[in-house]
Amino acid sequence: MDENSPSIAVAALFDRLVEESLPGQRGEKAWRTLLHAHATLMRRLDTDLREDTGLRLGDFDVLAQLAGAGGELRMTDLAARTLISRSGLTRRVARLVDEGLVRRANVAGDGRGVVVALTDAGIAALAETVPVHLRGVSKLFVERLDDQELAVLETALGKVIVDCTFG
Repeated sequence: MDENSPSIAVAALFDRLVEESLPGQRGEKAWRTLLHAHATLMRRLDTDLREDTGLRLGDFDVLAQLAGAGGELRMTDLAARTLISRSGLTRRVARLVDEGLVRRANVAGDGRGVVVALTDAGIAALAETVPVHLRGVSKLFVERLDDQELAVLETALGKVIVDCTFG
């Protein structure tokens, strides 16, 4: 490939911008590795869960958040806990309502408040999916790290969790 080709120029520009923005490229490899690990783990966990139970990982997350809160949450609280955008959550909850896994109700005395609650079918779906999901988490994540690595990872990642209640 020619030294003056557009792809070499773009690569050089990118390298220069990275160096200027992240002197010494400190942390860049760790950042890329985190993104790659997250993307591949989420894709694999989603695929495995869907193949084994028919439930998507995002659906499981909604059901698990509701279960962890005792079976119901206001939509705003559910949005703060889940791993998807507010608009994505609205669509997901609507689909879960259609599938009979959750129900939606207005909050008494609050015209805009909405509560989302697990149904019996949602609880049954959780009973089926929790073991499948956690076997995947164990196999793909926990078993590959020793206790010290898990502790370091938990501490390190805990330092960079940001408040997303604004979005």
